[in-house]
Amino acid sequence: MNTEILTLSQWLSPAYPIGAFAYSHGLEAAISAGWIKDAADLQDWLSDILVHGSGRNDCILLRAAHAGDVPVGDVNSMGLAFAASAERQRETLRQGAAFVKTTAHLWNMDDAPLIYPVAVGAAAGRLGIDPTLACAMFLQATLSNLVQAAQRLMALGQTQGQAIVKDLTPACQKMAQDTHAATLDNMASCAFLSDIAAMRHETQTPRIFQT
Repeated sequence: MNTEILTLSQWLSPAYPIGAFAYSHGLEAAISAGWIKDAADLQDWLSDILVHGSGRNDCILLRAAHAGDVPVGDVNSMGLAFAASAERQRETLRQGAAFVKTTAHLWNMDDAPLIYPVAVGAAAGRLGIDPTLACAMFLQATLSNLVQAAQRLMALGQTQGQAIVKDLTPACQKMAQDTHAATLDNMASCAFLSDIAAMRHETQTPRIFQT
């Protein structure tokens, strides 16, 4: 049995104490604004995040932290620079700090706080876990969390939600593979509406998610 898969499954499980359930990555604002009205809209929105936005950049950051060719602090700073709003920074900082706290205790690793994808990449590198596998599973876990967030914000059934995860899983795999040779110089994003949603959420009332 592949221990790498089991370790990643534990790290990326909803049960791992990083508080991922508290964040919607701007979805709450997008749904409130009417930009996402149904399952098809949600799938398109999440696909753009994976391929053109934070999903792609998270893979690059994870790989850079895993490889160790660039100081992890510099990788972390690059990730923070690409967080397009205060809430995006808060989301990745808090999840990363929580991930590091638990992982450092259980696997005897460095406990310096890092943003979430950098923290996962550094830990996976320390254990020699395949970075492509780590990227694919990280993206699928992110996707699953956002679908669960959407289910609390709109009329989206469990089966519909899981259908979106299933349909976008190949995109997670492809993005993990396509970033194989990417470096920090290749980071970019054109999922602008997702960034705008995150900015609008900062002043949204009422709201149930932190981002």
